[in-house]
Amino acid sequence: MFMKKTAQLSLLEKTIKELGYTLRFEKGNFVGGECRLREDNVVVVNKFLPLEGKIYTLANVISKINPSALSPDIVKIVDTVVDNSLFRQEN
Repeated sequence: MFMKKTAQLSLLEKTIKELGYTLRFEKGNFVGGECRLREDNVVVVNKFLPLEGKIYTLANVISKINPSALSPDIVKIVDTVVDNSLFRQEN
């Protein structure tokens, strides 16, 4: 059984923070993504997005960062949410 969406979001948030990024939920006319603010790496997510939109935004950022040591749960979430061949395992 796959984990609930709130658990997915929490795991993605934790992973972003562990990768050294500051995570901010802000209001505005944008979806979100990764940016550099002075010397800080920041991920900004529109706080008015539905849960699925927040999950997609964070998974998309993680797929672009592409760190080497991701947990299997994170890889599964990113594979499910973002169509990215870097995370797909060929059998």
